[in-house]
Amino acid sequence: MTHPITSDTDPGVDDAQAIAIALRHPELELLGLTTTFGNVDVEVATRNALLLAQLAGRDEVPVAQGAAAPLAKTRLPPPAHIHGGNGLGDIPLPAVTGRSDSRCAAQFIVETVDARPGEVTLVAVGPLGNLAAALQLDPGIVERVKRVVVMGGSIREGGNVTPVAEANMFNDPHAARRVLTAGWPLTLVGLDATHRCVLTAEQMARIEAGQGELGRVLAGSYAFYRDFYRAFLGIDGCCPHDSCALAWLLRPELFTTARGHLNVVTEGIAEGQTLFAPEGRAYAQQRWSSTPPVEVCLDARGDAVSDWIAEVLG
Repeated sequence: MTHPITSDTDPGVDDAQAIAIALRHPELELLGLTTTFGNVDVEVATRNALLLAQLAGRDEVPVAQGAAAPLAKTRLPPPAHIHGGNGLGDIPLPAVTGRSDSRCAAQFIVETVDARPGEVTLVAVGPLGNLAAALQLDPGIVERVKRVVVMGGSIREGGNVTPVAEANMFNDPHAARRVLTAGWPLTLVGLDATHRCVLTAEQMARIEAGQGELGRVLAGSYAFYRDFYRAFLGIDGCCPHDSCALAWLLRPELFTTARGHLNVVTEGIAEGQTLFAPEGRAYAQQRWSSTPPVEVCLDARGDAVSDWIAEVLG
């Protein structure tokens, strides 16, 4: 079975790994990449997406630039200490030969879904402004998309940029609320699953050997990312957050999921927190369960997911 997908991304080291999977896996038909601010400025994200497709020999994959800032809040500086100033670990990068699509990301998403109604899965691994803009442009897209898979949020794990908020949710909580409560078929792959997965140096060496020039970029950026994980989290490796969204799509048996109702806090000290009310559970007020039900990943077989990533790219 082949899955036609678009990938909404802010590359970013772990985004680059996920893009490499989307470009390579025989069961994924990558219809395009859409870019957003997040790990880097959106212009840098677009350049990196074009470069990764180029290095993979997939220049035909369109790249459409999107959101440069959050819907409502003031944008924070990109986390250069995690991904490097160029998003790929500050390693030297080749020149980009391709150009981005003339359409904005939201228009590209809507037109891609309209061309194949009921077939396209939107995989989103950055802040969710592009998907929110697509919803505003055409609310009916919720009836024509096959599924939305979002890497973001945290239910039980706690946050990674605040005590309660995951980075993609925190960077644009208003967009996240719109997307997670829109009523389309949606699966959330958050820190509860991705923190179970660690990509080791040995696995990255296998990826480097199997990916040619693209492998050199993935491995060089991984080294920078790994240094951050070692210094700040005491982990000898890195969590392949964004690749986990594709792992769920292709290997859902590696994940533990539950259905329920999501919401996102948009203001105050808990800004960006993802709220989850399990389906069927009664609370003091109905508002906790008033949003459309979705699927949420609560755990993952981390070693198996990391092995799958290395196998696909190695």
